[in-house]
Amino acid sequence: MQTLPTPTATNNSSSTAPAAFETTIKRRKTRPVRVGDITIGGGYPVVVQSMINEDTLDIAGSVAGIRRLHEIGCEIVRVTVPSMAHARALSEIKQKLKQTYQDVPIVADVHHNGMKIALEVAKHIEKVRINPGLYVFEKPDSNRTEYTKAEFDEIGDKIADTLKPLVISLRDQGKAMRIGVNHGSLAERMLFTYGDTPEGMVESALEFIRICESLDFHNIVISLKASRVPVMLAAYRLMAKRMDDEGMDYPLHLGVTEAGDGEYGRIKSTAGIGTLLADGIGDTIRVSLTEAPEKEIPVCYSILQALGLRKTMVEYVACPSCGRTLFNLEEVLHKVREATSHLTGLDIAVMGCIVNGPGEMADADYGYVGKTPGFISLYRGREEIKKVTEDKGVEELINLIKADERWVEPD
Repeated sequence: MQTLPTPTATNNSSSTAPAAFETTIKRRKTRPVRVGDITIGGGYPVVVQSMINEDTLDIAGSVAGIRRLHEIGCEIVRVTVPSMAHARALSEIKQKLKQTYQDVPIVADVHHNGMKIALEVAKHIEKVRINPGLYVFEKPDSNRTEYTKAEFDEIGDKIADTLKPLVISLRDQGKAMRIGVNHGSLAERMLFTYGDTPEGMVESALEFIRICESLDFHNIVISLKASRVPVMLAAYRLMAKRMDDEGMDYPLHLGVTEAGDGEYGRIKSTAGIGTLLADGIGDTIRVSLTEAPEKEIPVCYSILQALGLRKTMVEYVACPSCGRTLFNLEEVLHKVREATSHLTGLDIAVMGCIVNGPGEMADADYGYVGKTPGFISLYRGREEIKKVTEDKGVEELINLIKADERWVEPD
């Protein structure tokens, strides 16, 4: 069950450190939005999401895909709903999950502006994602040079009328909506009015927010995704500013859409998501990789762990190795990790020499340091506890953790 984080003291290396140097991220204040048993925003931990790639008409496959993601830490799972048949299938998917596993919060991606599909979807799952760029009420005109205010507003009124039944349904059921703007699919009138810009993305989201607010619906999450990191960063920062200026406090869903695969896809996602989280912006994230959905979850948690926003694994502090290193650092780090990686919450330092070791590992719970050839010094925090022969290093580290009653047996 998701719980609010417990406040912790800032860990400074010196009692005389200036108070201005904060080592924790101050998150933007947002309203809590419930999605099943998960809360986005409101000071709750940043929520991890992903999306199955099974066809929603494949009931068994979809249930299996949702379960695989949930079991490795995905807290909200997105599914695709391109037709009414897909929408109705959600009912059976939810039932099968409850019967064979457990209820999992689901967000459905509605592909069209027709309300019949969205209204059917809203009966079965906790959250509906709509893309403002799909709400198009005019035919493309190659001779068009502008939209008059009257034309712009007339289309806005049509959007409001179309969206109203879904908003009322979600409001009355206590369910949620994600207003998911994509840089690559802005409506034509937004492109003509604001250009292919972050401003156009923000205005598109604000238009839909105001429709929801006019109907007293506030269970909203906003995303403004782009495949180019600078565009994504600019859009989210502008959105946060505009909401602050207008007294809005809706949570933000972060992601770099179509980030690709492999190392670069991970770096690209981290550059965008991590940068905003470090600024305190963002309440839920998805890393979009052209790989199996299960590959996205470890990247999400690594980003959150690195920023100190979630503690889901052991934090290893290790030097990069140099000529001073007194043992095979890569090999030893592997052995330490293999023995202790299940001890979620601990910080363990593996340092190759004494020159930088004590200072660099000052915040670690335990330290494994090469001080003299053939020997390992084991630390608890800043205190050296014992010196042991290198071949006993990992064994004695485990014994030290056990003596402190912080050891648990691995599954």
